Amino acid sequence: MSSTRHPKNRLPASPPHTRAPQVTGSDAGSRPTTALIRVAGLSAVSALFRKSPERVVRLFYEDRRVPDVGGFCATLAGLRRPYRKVEGEELVKIAGTVLHGGVVAVAEPQPERPLSVEESRHLAQAHQTLFILDGIGNPHNLGAIARTLAFFGFRHLALSDHPLQAGLSDAAYRIAEGGLDCLSIHRIRALPDLMRQIRPLYRTLGTALGSRGQPLESLKAEQRPVAVILGNEETGLPSATLAACERVVTLSGRGNVQSLNVAATAAIIAYALRPGDTARGRGRQG
Repeated sequence: MSSTRHPKNRLPASPPHTRAPQVTGSDAGSRPTTALIRVAGLSAVSALFRKSPERVVRLFYEDRRVPDVGGFCATLAGLRRPYRKVEGEELVKIAGTVLHGGVVAVAEPQPERPLSVEESRHLAQAHQTLFILDGIGNPHNLGAIARTLAFFGFRHLALSDHPLQAGLSDAAYRIAEGGLDCLSIHRIRALPDLMRQIRPLYRTLGTALGSRGQPLESLKAEQRPVAVILGNEETGLPSATLAACERVVTLSGRGNVQSLNVAATAAIIAYALRPGDTARGRGRQG
């Protein structure tokens, strides 16, 4: 569902019995108790409406966004969900940030599918590349990685049960610019165990700093798709995860700084493995 530009006086009416949304400026600055997420920015909200408009509980927007949100409002009117134009200060309180882009959707979180061995088999048969995050605690990095993966056409992102691993938060959605709603999100329990079990199906590539791994350029073409595991920026991948990897790769630099931001690392690897490129066994479909 893409946004449709409407004249300011032609927006459909919000359903009368829901014109006073329960989220207000006084309580919207904290995490909703119902675990709803706040998706801010036109790109992110547009992606949400394209993929899962039924997840949207209510919509808020500034006057400048009225020409952009007509299609969203029409969809919510059909679903009998509320939407409302608000002033800038109120939208900041609702969004929990000044970086709201003039429109905020309050929505149910995206479903997360458990990644089992059987599910991995289906993905491997479709030659789907997997990116797995294990201990990346900064939601901005999660969002940036999701945006990169969506840009290059990948379809799957998995999050481990590492205690530091960030989840699908407001900040992650804002930074992803719609990327999270372009991906299937999976959850993994006991990542090292799963990695050992899927080795016949996937080449599991861990990432490490310095000279601990092989250069990415050294990968050879192979029939199995790739699962890339990215770890915490400060501590790297846990030792158990590294031990379960079939290979460990390192991005070589000139040594003027210690390392790359993990989102930048993910972008370089995603480019190297981008769908449709067959060199070094790159994914055919993503």
